[in-house]
Amino acid sequence: MKNLTHDSLLSLEDYEKQREQIKTDVINHKKHRSVMIGEHIILLFEDLMTIRYQVQEMLRIEKIFKEEDIQEELGAYTPLIPDGNNLKATMLIMYPEVIERKQMLTKLNGIENEVWICADNQKRLFAISDEDLNRSNDKKTSAVHFLRFQFDDEYVKSIKTATKIDIGTSHCEYEFSTKLSDKVCRSLLDDLD
Repeated sequence: MKNLTHDSLLSLEDYEKQREQIKTDVINHKKHRSVMIGEHIILLFEDLMTIRYQVQEMLRIEKIFKEEDIQEELGAYTPLIPDGNNLKATMLIMYPEVIERKQMLTKLNGIENEVWICADNQKRLFAISDEDLNRSNDKKTSAVHFLRFQFDDEYVKSIKTATKIDIGTSHCEYEFSTKLSDKVCRSLLDDLD
């Protein structure tokens, strides 16, 4: 696994010069790392490239250049980079209308614990959610969650050789699944090396 360090970041000046090209590259990269589950949930699978971009953007926006502040940002974001035996994703629950979104975040309470992946119709493996902090309470869930699909060596092998990988949710108010496209599968398999 490659790690994100201060040395692998661009200075604010260099990042500003290259920002438009980097942004275009990341947008193109994310096309094969985004998965819709039903009409209202998207999983954005993170990796070194997506997290480096997020860190660089935060440093730029906040005008962070001090070593200790950069380390703080790295500490916050590097846990979102997969480390060889897992996939990590940002889950967004999206309802455009504010009233409907509030209602659905109440109805979908706990959905972050009901997201699964399944290789070749094997047993569903459920994601571990929000390890950094709790984003839900007893009344509602959050619109954003961070997920980790943790695999043992056997499951990594089965995913690498799978002919079909499904991902879905098993919440009583939102039960959907989708088959991952070949391009998404190829991109995610890079995270398991």
